[in-house]
Amino acid sequence: MKTLRLVTIFVLGAGLPLGAYWSLGNGHWLAHAEMGPAASSANRTPLYYRDPSGAPLWSAGPMKDDRGRDYLPVYDDGRPTSEPAKPQPQANSSRRILYYRNPMGLPDTSPVPKKDPMGMNYIPVYEGDEADDGTVKLSPGKIQRTGVKSVPVERRPIQVAIKAPGTIQLDERRVSVIVMRAESFVQKVADVTTGTRVKAGQPLMEIYSSAIASAAAEYLATITSKTVGGVEIYGRGSRQRLVNLDVPDGVIAEMEKTHVAPVTVRWSAPRDGIVLERNAIEGMRANPGDVLFRIADTSLVWALVDVAERDLGNIAVGQRVAVRARSFPGRTFTGTIAIVYPQVNRDTRTVRVRIELANPDAVLLPDMYVDADIDTADAAPVLAVPDSSVLDTGARQAVLVDKGEGRFEPREVKLGRRGGGYVEIRDGLREGEAVVTSANFLIDAESNLKAALKGFAEAAPQANGNAAGEQK
Repeated sequence: MKTLRLVTIFVLGAGLPLGAYWSLGNGHWLAHAEMGPAASSANRTPLYYRDPSGAPLWSAGPMKDDRGRDYLPVYDDGRPTSEPAKPQPQANSSRRILYYRNPMGLPDTSPVPKKDPMGMNYIPVYEGDEADDGTVKLSPGKIQRTGVKSVPVERRPIQVAIKAPGTIQLDERRVSVIVMRAESFVQKVADVTTGTRVKAGQPLMEIYSSAIASAAAEYLATITSKTVGGVEIYGRGSRQRLVNLDVPDGVIAEMEKTHVAPVTVRWSAPRDGIVLERNAIEGMRANPGDVLFRIADTSLVWALVDVAERDLGNIAVGQRVAVRARSFPGRTFTGTIAIVYPQVNRDTRTVRVRIELANPDAVLLPDMYVDADIDTADAAPVLAVPDSSVLDTGARQAVLVDKGEGRFEPREVKLGRRGGGYVEIRDGLREGEAVVTSANFLIDAESNLKAALKGFAEAAPQANGNAAGEQK
């Protein structure tokens, strides 16, 4: 006689009975009853079938994996039949649902629950989530995920860094030339060439001039004459004639001391500097107006830089400037702005600025390229916020004020100077208020999205009412 045995098979992982079977005693089993989720979903049509091992593999119809296991059906509740049903979160009964919005952020709302084409549930929007005071409210989780950071508005000096290229030029006031005022002949030239550094009073050349010799003899005659009456006045006139011929003072003093008129006159360097030009040649004839030497003092030079027109309001005479020569990386020369030229270059839209620089070791040479950093820092602190906190659309500038408890208020502001990573706030904020410096563009996008959704939600009832009126 065959023994019938009832065996109940459990799924160890879930603890749920799959079904009861009768044993016929000959190795055959007879299914008696079906239980569990498979029986409860027998009358539903699966959306698709997924891999039983959890791999990202799906199928539109029933199939088996490479191990012979059946794919698990997935129904419209989003759970496969072999997984236990998870409790759905209960709706907040204390607040009224205004509408349901698209889970992907699209401007699509629904007055009743629905799913999008991907099977995702629309998100309910409760009464109170939409603030009427112009603020944006975010949940603590969203604030943490987006990395929202806020800093207080403080007063600080704004450092506007102005960079300008330029070149080194000689100080016009420190250039001397040696020019003959009468016809002369160069008798001898010292060992001085172009580029030689000379000292004031150092001999440069000896010249002979008949005009200078005649004036010297006349002056000696007046100062040695013993005649009475008008000698002093006549002597002063003779000396002035030598001065007008540009005879060096040392030569005139030597004549007054020795009472001897020199045949040739020694010409000396009028200042310390570098010989920029030497045109004197032994034996040459020099006509009036010929430049024989040009000497420049390079202990103080100019840096002529071109400042952009937009930065003109931030510079002033007397500001300190750090100049860096491209020939000497790592070295900084300090100077001050001496003059801002009153003309704008119509082609480059720049303004020429003169900076006076000390050049004691004469390493800065004329026409050398330099880069200037103009320090425009104002000692008076102003209300300022970080650059990253400003949302600039070109026609409108705004910041997000952190009101606390996840509320953020968009506020339009008027900006001033920028520099050092900060921007001056001239209107729109008060000291101590907190502004968002990180992820503010996400909050702004959330604000625009909520405003659009609210507009759709308000327009939907009106559209439904108009449709009903047309049907009547």
